[in-house]
Amino acid sequence: MSTELELRKTICDIGRRMWEKNFVAATDGNISVRLDDHRYLCTPSGVSKATMHPRDLIIADAKGDRLEGDGRVTTEFFTHLAAYEERPDVHAVVHAHPPKAIGFTLAGISLADCVLPEVVYSIGGVPTTRYATPATGEGSEVIRELIRNCDALMLDRHGALTVGINLIDAYFKMEKIEHAADSLLTAHLLGRVRTLEADEIEKLYRVREDYGVTGKAFTCATPEGNCSSEPEPDSMDQAVEETLRILGGKVDGHKN
Repeated sequence: MSTELELRKTICDIGRRMWEKNFVAATDGNISVRLDDHRYLCTPSGVSKATMHPRDLIIADAKGDRLEGDGRVTTEFFTHLAAYEERPDVHAVVHAHPPKAIGFTLAGISLADCVLPEVVYSIGGVPTTRYATPATGEGSEVIRELIRNCDALMLDRHGALTVGINLIDAYFKMEKIEHAADSLLTAHLLGRVRTLEADEIEKLYRVREDYGVTGKAFTCATPEGNCSSEPEPDSMDQAVEETLRILGGKVDGHKN
C-alpha cells in the first residue's frame, strides 16, 4: 500500500512524463487517485504538469470540494468523480490531450476498431463519447455509460481519459492510446488499414482472461460485421500515390 507521499511523487512523475511525451501543453490535463471512499488526491487547476511539486497537490472529497491544499479543484475533476462512482474497482484516473488521438476524433474516425492486437488485448477498443463542453458538468455525464465497460475512452474533440487499479496502470493506458493512434495514422496515410479477423479477436480476449488482465476491455468494433477490411489493390495504390504527391509537394514548397 503506497503512502500519501509516495502517491504525490508518482502523480508528479506521471505529470512530467505526460508533458515530455506531448500529451499535454501549458496547464492541460489532470490526474487523481482514490485515497479512500471519501477522499481523492488530485492535481489542482491551472498548474503545469511539467513543474508540479508534491506539495502542490490537493485533496478533494466525493462532492468535489477541497479538503486540503492551497490550489483550486479543477472542474475536470467531476469527470474523474463520475468514473469513480461508476467503477468501484478504479483507483486512479488520468486525463490528457494526446494530439494524434484527438486528431482522429476531429476527423470523425473511431479508435474502437479491431486493428492492433496488443491494444485489443490490453484495453480493447477505444470508444468516443458524445461531445461535451470542457470545464462544465457535461463531461461527467457523457462518460458514465461508456466507462462502465472500458478503461480507456476518447472525449470527442477534447482529449482522452484512462482509468486503472493504480496510477501507473491508468497512465500506461494513456500511452497505449497515443501509440495506437500514431500507428493508425501511418496506416491511413498509406491508404490501407487492416482489421483483425473475428477468430483472432476472440482469441485475444480469451488470452486476456487466461492471464488475468485486470480492468475492462471494451468490445472493439468490426466494420459491417466483418473483421477484414482491405481496399482493392488499385484503390490502395492510388491512395499511396496521392499521399506521396501531397507530401512531395509540401517538401518542394519548403525548399522553395
